[in-house]
Amino acid sequence: MGFGRDLSGISGKTSMPPPPPFRRLTQLLDSIRAHHQKRSATGPRGERAAADYLKQNNYRIIARNLRNRYGEIDLIAIAPDGRTVVIIEVKTAEDPGARPELRVNPKKQKKLTALAAQLVRRYKLQDKPIRFDVIAVNLPEGKAPIIRHYPGAFESIV
Repeated sequence: MGFGRDLSGISGKTSMPPPPPFRRLTQLLDSIRAHHQKRSATGPRGERAAADYLKQNNYRIIARNLRNRYGEIDLIAIAPDGRTVVIIEVKTAEDPGARPELRVNPKKQKKLTALAAQLVRRYKLQDKPIRFDVIAVNLPEGKAPIIRHYPGAFESIV
């Protein structure tokens, strides 16, 4: 039928280690899984820290992790002026010396602009100013997050 079938009755053993040529592949896949699990926990922690920071600075969070088939917007907020819609990309790193904000490259900016244009059309926000911010979060072990906010990090026509 497929790979999901139980073949333990054929060999007489219930769990065999992979044969030597596949042992290294198995170790590599285990390493990738562990890295992905650690990485997938880092992003949400950074986004929570960024949202807390924004709230402390009088922003009103109106959406988190807004997804469609083209991508995701991490945070959407109303700026302290009460009028500006802020599209926020959060980049997180555990290394305190890292500069995760540098990963918001032109390709990512273009994608965020396209997502924002869909948002503007869908929710009829044509009369609202739109701003693109980047928040970089470093999560040094055992210490408070280090947050850098770049209001108007890039400009684009939506």
